[in-house]
Amino acid sequence: MYAITEAFDSLRDFMTAGGSVLWLIAFLALFMWSLILERIWYFNAGHKEFMKGIESQWKSIPDHTSWKASQIKDKLISEANEEINRYMPLIQTCVALAPLFGLLGTVTGMIEVFQVMAFTGGGDARSMAGGVSKATLPTMAGMTTALSGVFAQIYLNSAKNREELLVKEVIKN
Repeated sequence: MYAITEAFDSLRDFMTAGGSVLWLIAFLALFMWSLILERIWYFNAGHKEFMKGIESQWKSIPDHTSWKASQIKDKLISEANEEINRYMPLIQTCVALAPLFGLLGTVTGMIEVFQVMAFTGGGDARSMAGGVSKATLPTMAGMTTALSGVFAQIYLNSAKNREELLVKEVIKN
């Protein structure tokens, strides 16, 4: 129990030291990783069930060479690709926003440094260090969030490409 309490205290201290933008980055990271985990679950479990339904629809068509069958094939491939690509653009947007939020934290932290310098007539070293800390922590958090998202995105793009090829193999003439 002590370790959990200590972990939450450390997290609270980190969030306080980084300023309010760090909370924005934390919510972005939570949102992004919930989407990533949903996609990982989908590719490892949900897509198999979806593909069974697509395959049964395709196999229920008696003539695969007619114009109607070609249109149904296009529809099934389109539905599968739509399901495969779900949330991928949103994940890409979150990855792109994370370093921008980090930059916002840098700017707000530096504004705080300049305010301290203006109010104290040049500022003392301790006050300036606190502002610099508030400037660097969001930058670090934004870059870490973005990098973790990039690595997950590489995995998801690989899974997406693999499943798109599988769809074309399942639904063929």
